[in-house]
Amino acid sequence: MPDMLVSLVHLPPVGDLLADLRQQGILLRRVNPWELTDFREFVEGAFSRAWADESSITLANKPVSVFIATRGGQIVGFAAYECTRRNFFGPMGVVPALRLKGVGKALLLACLYSMQDLGYVYAIIGGAGPVDFYAKTVGAIPIPFDEGKGIYPLTEDPRFAAE
Repeated sequence: MPDMLVSLVHLPPVGDLLADLRQQGILLRRVNPWELTDFREFVEGAFSRAWADESSITLANKPVSVFIATRGGQIVGFAAYECTRRNFFGPMGVVPALRLKGVGKALLLACLYSMQDLGYVYAIIGGAGPVDFYAKTVGAIPIPFDEGKGIYPLTEDPRFAAE
């Protein structure tokens, strides 16, 4: 899974998509710090412990750098940024029953617009699984370095890696 690069300058609008989701009873918001346990349990149960560990860091960021989608008060999806490294987007996940319904796109855009608010012009999508989704949704392109491995398989800090 390659890392991808996305321009934050020309993001698609998100207002109509949020209105459509609201009509379906799906709301987006940042996680509140007092919801850490519920959030971690959702991510670990629906996806993985590694993603739960990775995304839990976001609740210490100011502002909190993870959005959730809820339906009927239950978490049905999440997207995080600045947890693995600064200016990195991900991880992101949506429950299977709501995939392809705009939830992932809305979560992605919420994060990317928030990254834009931080002053970034580009963002890195780390270990992008659904490459076609990111390319189609926001024009992301694979970063051609490291044979598509990115940051995740590193065994030492890049600054101190053997040459």
